[in-house]
Amino acid sequence: MDFGDRTLYPNRRPDHERGGGRMSEERAQRILEAVGVAGERLARCRSLDGGTYNAVEELLLDDGSRYVLKVPPPSAAPGMSHERELLASEAEFYRAAATVDVVAPRVVGVCLDESASTGRYLLMTACPGEPWDSSIADGEQAGLRRELGRQVARLHRVTGPGYGYPSGALGPLAEDWRTAFTTMYDAVLDDARRYRAWLPRPVDEVARTAKAAYDALDKVSEPCLVHFDLWQGNVLVERPEGSASPVIGGLIDGERMFWGDPLADFVSLALLGDIKQDEAFLAGYQEAGGHAEFTPAARRRLALYRSYLYLIMHIELVPRASGKENESWVRKAVSPELTAALDELDV
Repeated sequence: MDFGDRTLYPNRRPDHERGGGRMSEERAQRILEAVGVAGERLARCRSLDGGTYNAVEELLLDDGSRYVLKVPPPSAAPGMSHERELLASEAEFYRAAATVDVVAPRVVGVCLDESASTGRYLLMTACPGEPWDSSIADGEQAGLRRELGRQVARLHRVTGPGYGYPSGALGPLAEDWRTAFTTMYDAVLDDARRYRAWLPRPVDEVARTAKAAYDALDKVSEPCLVHFDLWQGNVLVERPEGSASPVIGGLIDGERMFWGDPLADFVSLALLGDIKQDEAFLAGYQEAGGHAEFTPAARRRLALYRSYLYLIMHIELVPRASGKENESWVRKAVSPELTAALDELDV
């Protein structure tokens, strides 16, 4: 199982090369002890590929049970403004998902104190399955997308105490979505200036274009649980023994979550595409009580959220030191989508 905070980038430096460090068995045992599991029960500690921010390890215990352990890079490591205390957000997501029986890891323990003997970590249960990839047959896609729609609709039933990132990375939760999202958007644009990131349009032009559409945000009246990174690589698929069809084994990597407009989840669910064309997903979403009406105001909000995610995908290349191949892919695949989203806002 490849369990990590992956993106679509074709080539990524592992976290241990960025400062996250590989987990030692001794430290893993200390973490197990901290959550009430005898350290000597650790049978294997295996690094998992695919992480783009945190180091990720699989811990196998002597009874065959598995945990997944995430350890962040040092606080001083370069990153984007909203990425501070991602472990807090991820733990919040899994705890919230558990209240509506969404298939996702369950939190075993978390520590956000860098000075603790264990260091900062998030320990969680491992979900069954493998990341959803091209091995899924065409005839199996629609059923899985419908099931995913039902899972996401359940996520969106959960409401929070305010709007924004629960980690506090950008300040306390806001009382309204417009305040929260404009703070999030401004932080990303500030990161673009700070890192001198290449964008298909000047930063100040992007800011003016987005600002002209902010009125649409006032339509959001309830802070819902938003994963915001639900592309297929973060959806595990398993084939239960005796079953002819695959099922969803877990929704993972909830560290980018925020409390906000559920419509924002549709961006990564249709990454570089159009969610309105995903009939199976939308059918499952509506079956489970989700509301997906693409009114003019909703379409403007969706364009804002698309531009926000695609800006992040451009800007994070710099602190990640992702390399020329990834930069080339972003300019080829993501830049046209960012431009199209901004064009929709500029009407």
